[in-house]
Amino acid sequence: MKKTDSQSTKANPRLPDAPAASIEELRTLLIGITKGTSPISLGKKSRDAFGRILDIQDSTRLLSITTLSEEINTNPSTITRLAKNLGYQGFGEFQKALLATRLQQPGTFYLNQAKSALSNANQPSKQQAVRLCHENQANIDHFIDNFDTESFEASVKLIAEAPRVLIYGIRQFHSLAAFLTYGLRLIRSDVSILDANGLGAAEEIGGLNEGDLCLVASVAPYSTQVVHVAEVAHKQGLTVVAITDLASSPLVKQAKASIFAPHQSSFISNSITSFFAVAECLINAVAASSSTQTEESLVKRQEVIKQLKVEGQQ
Repeated sequence: MKKTDSQSTKANPRLPDAPAASIEELRTLLIGITKGTSPISLGKKSRDAFGRILDIQDSTRLLSITTLSEEINTNPSTITRLAKNLGYQGFGEFQKALLATRLQQPGTFYLNQAKSALSNANQPSKQQAVRLCHENQANIDHFIDNFDTESFEASVKLIAEAPRVLIYGIRQFHSLAAFLTYGLRLIRSDVSILDANGLGAAEEIGGLNEGDLCLVASVAPYSTQVVHVAEVAHKQGLTVVAITDLASSPLVKQAKASIFAPHQSSFISNSITSFFAVAECLINAVAASSSTQTEESLVKRQEVIKQLKVEGQQ
């Protein structure tokens, strides 16, 4: 049974002069709606449906309102109401904006090929591996094709200039937090994982000062702990940067800048391969923004490694 949008879309007395014409504009619009800075307002279920639509990689799922409604588990009437509340005459105009960029995306090709060629459940191990790798390739391609330069560069600047950086992610995303901490510590020493020693998030956030930065990472269905940490950090005057999946993510509301990465795949849990690619891009960009500091830090790190004989002799 399909879900209904029990929370009705709020009236929008003042719409923009022209509706969004591309996936990039739609994503920016959803961020504004989520933050409450857009003249358009949507109920939570409508925002969630909007976010799921923006994250669809397979363009064929957008060719029919019926297929699309089945994909995001809602009713066609909900999508039609959403389109009209976003300023479109109907689904057709909304569909045109959604497809404007996606039809050129190579990531769609990878995912469609993987799904069509490897559709049987009882496949050899190599075929299963190929399918999963192609899906991960598709996610990374999707991130590249929808790269938000403004938000990414804002995140880099905030991280590079913050007096201290605290990174938080739990379960799978704890590994991402650890990787980001390791990479950023190659550049600067004042980066740490929130609650790494189990001393309590409240104590660590309370020990930071206004202007310090808290980087949070989570994807749907979103860890409640991470959402609460983002909220508390924001209230304490910390700068929040989010790495997440959708513009409707609850982390976006608290974040000064957000980086989005898709993670659709046949992996048994949330796939995080694309998020590690994002982390590498972020670490490199922060390093490049402070090239002199990075060089000095890496030289010092290499000297310590040499003294501790961490690496074998060649």
